[in-house]
Amino acid sequence: MIVAVQPSKVSGTVHAPASKSAMQRACAAALIRKGTTIVHNPGNSNDDQAAIDVTQQLGAKVKVDSLQLTVYSNGIDPVSGKLNCGESGLGIRMFTPIAALSEKNITITGEGSLTTRPMNFFDEILPALGVRIESNSGKLPLHIQGPLQPKNIEVDGSLSSQFLTGLLMAYAAANATDVSIKVKDLKSKPYIDLTLQILKEFGLKVPFNKDYKEFHFSSQTHNSPLTIHNYTVEGDWSGAAFLLVAGALSGKVIVNGLMNTSRQADKKIIDALLDAGAEVAVGEDHVEVNKKELLPFEFDATDCPDLFPPLVALAANCKGVTRIRGLKRLKHKESDRGITLQEEFSKLSTRIDLNDDEMLVYGNEQVHVQNHVLNSHHDHRIAMACAVACLNADFEVQIRNADAVKKSYPDFWDHLKQLNADISLKPFTTDNTFTL
Repeated sequence: MIVAVQPSKVSGTVHAPASKSAMQRACAAALIRKGTTIVHNPGNSNDDQAAIDVTQQLGAKVKVDSLQLTVYSNGIDPVSGKLNCGESGLGIRMFTPIAALSEKNITITGEGSLTTRPMNFFDEILPALGVRIESNSGKLPLHIQGPLQPKNIEVDGSLSSQFLTGLLMAYAAANATDVSIKVKDLKSKPYIDLTLQILKEFGLKVPFNKDYKEFHFSSQTHNSPLTIHNYTVEGDWSGAAFLLVAGALSGKVIVNGLMNTSRQADKKIIDALLDAGAEVAVGEDHVEVNKKELLPFEFDATDCPDLFPPLVALAANCKGVTRIRGLKRLKHKESDRGITLQEEFSKLSTRIDLNDDEMLVYGNEQVHVQNHVLNSHHDHRIAMACAVACLNADFEVQIRNADAVKKSYPDFWDHLKQLNADISLKPFTTDNTFTL
């Protein structure tokens, strides 16, 4: 699909999409918790759908409608020997240790960029927990056979906290006793806070967090209640970050459904907007952003690397040099995002330098279009970043492979239209060409 974006003044109110970080964790928690779970405000992204499918393949019965997701689970009992995690990095890193609790032979696969992302972590850790594993030289597919047995281990948390989330979920499901997971150089700590919060809310065993360096499971008793549990998925700060940046660049935007008490890492977008000079008002469950003159800023995105794309869209429209730290976290995403952002924003007269762990963005007061055809590189956040940045452009642009947004935010284009952005969608064919 191709999206054409015209320079636009945005104005209006939208409701944030459901957090796929919370939604996928809720699916996993509902699976390992015996009984019935009703998940309200369920997400509908491709990653959410993949999590629902894996939950079913691992033994739960799931009923889906637009307002709620009902999960009936008696624990982990795979119905087949195959799991497909789609393109979800969290999904494969979280569900693999959970699936390893079973004695069955299971093959775990994925799609798209997930097939090239490194999974060496499992080759190194799972054998120490009694799990047999074979991988494709550290990549998919993975062939595993458990059962996983919780033991004292030490893991590297520098690549992604999602591996640790999977182990914490699996240890909780196994009712781990008097064992610890020690962690070196843990990144994205707020996402671990979210994992621990959901374990607690679902009545599952929660380890003692020793300064994010050790997670100790005590001998406390643990019995998942068989009563019905209700859980509401909060709004997604990751997706909403693009809408908030749109307001800072091009008008006035109110996003409802964003909890001020959220543990999501990407809530830090508020700090960046304030540092850039945007007018921001934060309520208990909503955020309002208004356009003002923007200034370059400095921001550390090490613990929230998914903010890089909206931060670059913001920085491209700030006159001067913006510094964003945490660049090393971008290499193994849906694309190598540092390079992809550099390539696509060069078409918008925005110079980006990549220096070790720091990105420098040389912004202007307005995006100046040099090449009218942009490409998402099949990366959902690149597509959204390009669209938002070009709301304050001097010419129309096309964004190819724009349907990549379905991975995390399938309603993104509709929400931009709801905010009065001038965009048009059309299917992609080899005959599509851009004309002014």
